[in-house]
Amino acid sequence: MQLTTQHFIALLPLLITSATVVLVMLAIAWKRHHTLTFGLSVLGLNLALLSLLPALEVTPIQVTPLLLVDKFACYYMALVLAATLACVTLTHAYLGGESGKGYPGNREELYLLMLLSAAGGLVLVSAQHLAGLFIGLELLSVPTYGMIAYAFFNKRSLEAGIKYMVLSAAGSAFLLFGMALLYAESGSLTFAGIGAQLAADGLPSMLAQLGVGMMLIGLAFKLSLVPFHLWTPDVYEGAPAPVAAFLATASKVAVFAVLLRLYQMSPAMAGGWLNDLLTLIAIASIIFGNLLALLQNNLKRLLGYSSIAHFGYLLVALIASKGLAVEAVGVYLATYVLTSLGAFGVITLMSTPYSGRDADALFEYRGLFWRRPYLTAVLTVMMLSLAGIPLTAGFIGKFYVVAAGVQSQQWWLLGALVIGSAIGVFYYLRVMVTLFMAEANMHRHDAPFNWAQRAGGIMLLVVAVLAFALGVYPQPLLELVQQAGLVAVLP
Repeated sequence: MQLTTQHFIALLPLLITSATVVLVMLAIAWKRHHTLTFGLSVLGLNLALLSLLPALEVTPIQVTPLLLVDKFACYYMALVLAATLACVTLTHAYLGGESGKGYPGNREELYLLMLLSAAGGLVLVSAQHLAGLFIGLELLSVPTYGMIAYAFFNKRSLEAGIKYMVLSAAGSAFLLFGMALLYAESGSLTFAGIGAQLAADGLPSMLAQLGVGMMLIGLAFKLSLVPFHLWTPDVYEGAPAPVAAFLATASKVAVFAVLLRLYQMSPAMAGGWLNDLLTLIAIASIIFGNLLALLQNNLKRLLGYSSIAHFGYLLVALIASKGLAVEAVGVYLATYVLTSLGAFGVITLMSTPYSGRDADALFEYRGLFWRRPYLTAVLTVMMLSLAGIPLTAGFIGKFYVVAAGVQSQQWWLLGALVIGSAIGVFYYLRVMVTLFMAEANMHRHDAPFNWAQRAGGIMLLVVAVLAFALGVYPQPLLELVQQAGLVAVLP
């Protein structure tokens, strides 16, 4: 096909992110300088975010058969880029300044890996072809192996990196085999082509359903849905805090966005026993995720199990797949990203600068209110938002998912969602109570005294204000998602 200027404008976010990767790599080769690398990364990500404005002017547009840049893709690109920008800012605080304190090894490569992974996320959210999906997914996943094991002095970090690598490879194998079966049955690799072919054949054949089932297993590994969730708490605990934040937000958003597009563009995939399988996975993820989170005394592991439950809630909207579903997913993912960044941001600042292990044990947060009241306020808002308490962003997200479930009469799923949310309130409140418990001679672990005057601290305060503001006045987000949702179902 003939590429025009419009195609390049549509691809600007991806092109700018890729150019930033090359620039950061050359800067590291020329001279290792932590602040310079951080500055270039932030500049590149900001430019990529701004370039979404001209890209929106030319959408929807197909750039080669692999990518479709529409408003849906632009919305999720914005989410991925904003989450990456926040994680890069937290990384700078976490690794420490130039003055010898902090991470003892080379710091600059972590930014490079994060930018590469973000580029994979951008490919993934605009994929409309199985080859585009696989390229995006691998570009997203492979740099994360290095990011998780980046603190290689810590054996937990190395163990987490190896676990994620092995299980991610297994997930990719399932995905590829599923794609091969689908291609054998439909003779097409585009989402719309597969959907049209399967719809023309009437009921999808056993081969096609098996192919879709195997693809779902591969994507469920990446989204850590039950029973493919066992890696999640160990990887979250072992990974450096900003990397865990990236995994929980940008990485999962990109995978869920492509799953939603696949479902919307190939409705034939949503029928029969596959719907029952997804319903079972959703209920199991909600119940097991919340029950296992009850037992945790480590904040990162608790957030890991809680993320399993949150993606179980999101499956309710995916299974509904009509009416409010696309909108509900857009709202929920935006509020989930905001809240997760805030929660992991607090852990990052408590562990700043890097000192061998993260401050993620719950006892280290005892009485934090009496020492760092504003940081406690941020974590409290995040816990309330994750629990879905009114006047927080999380409540708006959960409300939309429930509305989508009611609209399509998914009563079993809604029952699981209500029970799961009730269990969730208990362990989120437990974290909040811990923050206010003062004890004599307790072990003290604090964020730097001037945390709020640094880039990471400012970003965290902005996230907390947004989480509260969107809970009180969600209209701007809802309008944005309505615009993005309309284009999602276009073939």
